Amino acid sequence: MWQPQPIDTSGIELPQSVRDERETLSRQAHDIWAAKRLADGWRYGETRDDARKTHPNLVAYEELDDDDKSYDRELIDGTIRLLIKLGFRIERDRD
Repeated sequence: MWQPQPIDTSGIELPQSVRDERETLSRQAHDIWAAKRLADGWRYGETRDDARKTHPNLVAYEELDDDDKSYDRELIDGTIRLLIKLGFRIERDRD
């Protein structure tokens, strides 16, 4: 049986610039997910129904409850921590 084995990134600190943009990045992750669902024929529904392709989270990010927002935040945090662990640097271009 398959067992997930994510790379341990627990010791990686997110740069302040990333923490400052966390909600923007999380909103983007949600919008990408929602756009894909909508393109695949899904629509908003009070409950998730895979057969009818309805999902209660097909709303603007701001309308999600904190539990649902936390999924996107954790995805972003985990992805950036992994990039840092793999040796990438996150820098903001200040024009």
